[in-house]
Amino acid sequence: MPELVEQLVESSESERLATGFEFTEGPVWSVGGGYWLFVDIRRSLIFRMAPGGSPEIFRENSNGSNGLTFDLQGHLIMCEGDGRRLTRMGPDGAITPIAERSDGKRLNRPNDVVVRSDGSVYFTNPSGRIEESERELDFAGVHRIDPDGHVTAATGDLRFPNGIAFSPDESVLYVAITRRDDACIQEKERGDVCTHQLIRAFDVAADGSLSNERVFANMFSSSDGVPDGMKVDSEGRVYCTGSEGCWVFDSAGNPLGIIRLPEIPANCAWGGQDHRTMLFTARTSVYSLRMKTPGVRLPRAA
Repeated sequence: MPELVEQLVESSESERLATGFEFTEGPVWSVGGGYWLFVDIRRSLIFRMAPGGSPEIFRENSNGSNGLTFDLQGHLIMCEGDGRRLTRMGPDGAITPIAERSDGKRLNRPNDVVVRSDGSVYFTNPSGRIEESERELDFAGVHRIDPDGHVTAATGDLRFPNGIAFSPDESVLYVAITRRDDACIQEKERGDVCTHQLIRAFDVAADGSLSNERVFANMFSSSDGVPDGMKVDSEGRVYCTGSEGCWVFDSAGNPLGIIRLPEIPANCAWGGQDHRTMLFTARTSVYSLRMKTPGVRLPRAA
């Protein structure tokens, strides 16, 4: 794989901002607050951390929260895996469910989430870690919450959808696929290359519907890590955490290399005042890197 990422990274090496966690995930930058949020999934905690500061508990008993983002009004949206729902936190701290069912059936375990500039919310809904007898949906895919609050399936079965991101103009939706099934886990335990790790892409119509499903990029590997969290920069490059580090692709899906960190990252997010700082949640720690190109900013209400 060509290592062209050196041309994108401004920092000489990553900076570890905090450590001592069990498994970090779900990073997001609060534009209005000027701080990071991220989760420690296994302790069901959400942390807040200002630049140069130490992490503080933002929410306890977070119901297994994973992916985080903000809606157009700047309210926090959380994928509550253990609660099998998406929730929104209001300005007063009150938490309200915004999606618990899709087409009348209970969700699986919402994993990651992104908001479109029309206010609609897209989230991945893998079916792992749920007993088959408890599943009401017979597939794992992407679901959409319309601006009016109606929840529907946006895709068919994607096996194990994980991270999710839009292209800068929102004409393409990217979905990271962690694996096909448990046989992929066994493959990697044997040291074999898993050929089911990849990123899929969909065209996004004006009405928010998805079409033209295709493979955007392969992330085949026998090494530790799987396709997981994903973000996009202002020039359309896709950054997806995976085996060995954070894989970077140009807008056509050509590999540019891997950003390697002291620990395998599970997710990443753009932030800082100029949106050129990338935060990586990586196992027991969080790290940052300064980048030369800013990331795509979260949409906000006009």
